[in-house]
Amino acid sequence: MAKQQKKAVQDRHYDIVLAPHITEKATMASEHGAVVFKVANDATKPQIKEAVEALYDVTVTKVNTIVTKGKSKRWRGRPYKRSDEKKAIVTLAEGQMIDITSGV
Repeated sequence: MAKQQKKAVQDRHYDIVLAPHITEKATMASEHGAVVFKVANDATKPQIKEAVEALYDVTVTKVNTIVTKGKSKRWRGRPYKRSDEKKAIVTLAEGQMIDITSGV
């Protein structure tokens, strides 16, 4: 039997997964094997899966994405628009976990 090789971490993986998204709702999801990340707006689900598996050395079973549209706001009477954000809810295989407090 061939030994399973660890996936090589490439620079583009760091461009896809930007940061963990830490909220109360994300903490509740982590109890069920899911982790939430802020990702690049043009990242696809297969790219996100590949990046998380390479960076954290885990097995990903499912990736769900959410695009939050930027709101129009005013500051000192001048209007501006917040940037759009994309989040990925990554479900891990049974028994696997990611400690997002330790960093990569």
